[in-house]
Amino acid sequence: MNPESAAHEAAGADVRVPPPQNGIPGLKHWRHDLLGGFVVSLVSLPLSSGIAIASGAPPIYGIISSIIAGLIFPFIGGSFVTISGPAAGLAPALMATMVALGGAGDADHVGAGYHMLLVVILIAGALQVLMANLNLARYASVFPASAVEGMLGAIGILILVKALPLFIGFTGETHAHGFLEYLANIPHWWEGRHEPAVFIGVVTLIVMLAVNTRAARRWSLFAKVPPHLFGVAFAVPTAIALGLSGDYLITVPADPLSGLSLPDFRGLATQPDLWWAAFVGVMTLMLIDGVESLATAQAIDRIDPFKRQSNPDRVLLAMGLSNMVSSLMGGLTVIPGGVKSKTCIEAGGRTLWANFVNALFLLAFLFLAPGLVALLPKAALGAILVYTGWKMMHPSIVRGLATVGREQVLVYGVTIAATLLTDLLIGVLVGTAVKLAIVAWFRFGVAREQHQDLSTLGVLRELFADPVDEVEDLGDEHVLHVTHPVVSFNAYRLFERVTQERANGHTVRILFEPNSALVDHTAMEGLHRADHDLEGVSVAGLETLRPTTQHPACVRAGHIQLAG
Repeated sequence: MNPESAAHEAAGADVRVPPPQNGIPGLKHWRHDLLGGFVVSLVSLPLSSGIAIASGAPPIYGIISSIIAGLIFPFIGGSFVTISGPAAGLAPALMATMVALGGAGDADHVGAGYHMLLVVILIAGALQVLMANLNLARYASVFPASAVEGMLGAIGILILVKALPLFIGFTGETHAHGFLEYLANIPHWWEGRHEPAVFIGVVTLIVMLAVNTRAARRWSLFAKVPPHLFGVAFAVPTAIALGLSGDYLITVPADPLSGLSLPDFRGLATQPDLWWAAFVGVMTLMLIDGVESLATAQAIDRIDPFKRQSNPDRVLLAMGLSNMVSSLMGGLTVIPGGVKSKTCIEAGGRTLWANFVNALFLLAFLFLAPGLVALLPKAALGAILVYTGWKMMHPSIVRGLATVGREQVLVYGVTIAATLLTDLLIGVLVGTAVKLAIVAWFRFGVAREQHQDLSTLGVLRELFADPVDEVEDLGDEHVLHVTHPVVSFNAYRLFERVTQERANGHTVRILFEPNSALVDHTAMEGLHRADHDLEGVSVAGLETLRPTTQHPACVRAGHIQLAG
């Protein structure tokens, strides 16, 4: 059954039929999850391998983390059809941390800093578990949507540039670490290129781009089968025909469990000069993992044909436990993956058992067919990474932000520039600071317009305070009167109230009073989701606030004087 039919079944005439659930009740959907998990595994194998290489580790470590995630995540839950494993978004952070702890590796060698990186991953996972138990997942939403997009855009650029040696078959050592150093090394890599590998990489990339065009996706096959599979389907037979071997193919150990790396607790504990690098690594991984995990889960919720809602704290708990176990097994960080999750939905997967099936098939590939896995040319993995990076920083993202408002493009661009010139953690913090300055500027503008006397401290208090001033009890319906600005820094307070009221059995109306003054883009996106996707929740009063552009999720600042 395709997603459209599934949605019809879920919302059909017999409303008594509940949507698919995880756990034991979800096993009755095994046929759907078996097919979904198998198709996901075909995507997960090359994608996890490529992400591992982009992270500075051999492919086996990416596959291991995908297996760990699939074996653990379904038993904890939090979401319904998200497929977890190593994520491209964390690859630059992992490599940077590994370099700071002693050195990164490559497709064939484990870096000197890898064993201590595993300690960092374990600590980050433990802190995620703690945060989940303290119900702190909501704080991930304080990072503005445009800054998060900028972080992902910068990651896309880094992945694309770092994948170039793999893409063109360069087999020498790469000593570059920062973005500018990678750019400076491009001529050197090109001199050491391997022509057959270049051909495979370029054509594999062209195939993926071609099947993902709007014209191609009119065909059901191209719409449902991920571009990565078409790329691999071309690359493997072409590599065989061209006689590619040795350093140009990925290597998989005959015994995948032999020689796995383990966390080096003692090594890190006895080297105080590395503690700051480890601390920064933990903070960076927690930030990116937390923000991207929850953002991905919410994005998949929006395309779930059954309209189920994930539990952010449960998702964070699942990620934390998976990261801890993955690090103890020598694997990379774990995060929900957008590509694999969309693939699961398109293939008919209905519950997290599809993630479990994905893990079982990956185990089968490793232990029963390692020779087939070793047919993957590295150039094809490089093409997959270039394609992934391109999608993460596609020009359409800037165009979309520009329709929302020019201030969104500013935050996006500043975040990218700061990230490329420094690191991911500083980049996101700089972008967030710029967003804070922009919303404060909007608020001061409204205050001048309304002849209000507001201090800088007063504005900051408003932007972080609870925006709800009164809850009106109308029996079954509770009205939340919003009388203060709602922005990325305090919107979670509003949505927490909505969740509490719905848990108590009340319908909720979010009513914006004219003196609320300001609603930013991040808050508007959340309000649109609540209004359209959450049963028993409605939003009113936004029409009294002046939009800054024609986009429905644009910033609204100031009061409209309505006639009559």
